[in-house]
Amino acid sequence: MTERTVTPGARPTRVQLLVTCLLDSLRPDVGFAVAKVLEKAGMQVDVPRDQTCCGQPAFNAGSWDAARDIARHVIEVFDGDDVPVVVPSGSCADMVIHQAPTLLAGDPRYAERARRLSARTHELTAFLVDVLGVTDLGAASSGRVAYHPACHGLRGLGLDRQPNALLDAVRGIARCPLDEAETCCGFGGLFALKMTEISGSLLDRKIANVERSGADTLVATDISCLLHIGGGLHRKGSAVKVKHLAELLAEENR
Repeated sequence: MTERTVTPGARPTRVQLLVTCLLDSLRPDVGFAVAKVLEKAGMQVDVPRDQTCCGQPAFNAGSWDAARDIARHVIEVFDGDDVPVVVPSGSCADMVIHQAPTLLAGDPRYAERARRLSARTHELTAFLVDVLGVTDLGAASSGRVAYHPACHGLRGLGLDRQPNALLDAVRGIARCPLDEAETCCGFGGLFALKMTEISGSLLDRKIANVERSGADTLVATDISCLLHIGGGLHRKGSAVKVKHLAELLAEENR
């Protein structure tokens, strides 16, 4: 998948945040870090109250009628404004940007609205780098950091340059190359539930590469991958921690 072309225009000053289910339910602290990062970049952050799931679990399960219903709800929630919608997850962003317009292509009421929402929806790192032109947020941390590119972000949205540029600007960290970095961690949403042996094998391979990298922290842009990898590291008794990139970018200068 090629990167999206961003049409030049006035720099936005306000965004809507699509929080995602996993952040809202399991890691709200990451959601607050995302808001802090956007505020550091000069944005006013609005969080629509009625948002729910983006519809990806239903879509991946083949329940396309349910996915259409959820996509319509997402449009209703975010269509009351024309500011950028920022999503701190490549998988959820891909659902809104690519899958929802396809699902609703034949819907006379929602097809055009889905296309409009797609056009103003951006994954977090793509928004910061491609829309705002920001790579240095004044973040500073410490330790050895490896980066895992989540599949949906890398393959669905073409995200590679953007998260790496943001990581390169974090002061005080040492970056550790990760073998087979672009190989799936084994989560894949429902894949991890339906094909547990393959998922577990991929996870074991990813964990071995993470530990071999010498990193003390693994960073990614999708919390789903981090929950999967972090759980495997914890069960193994590993000292390696996992962080969403927003958590690192939210850390202040020391």
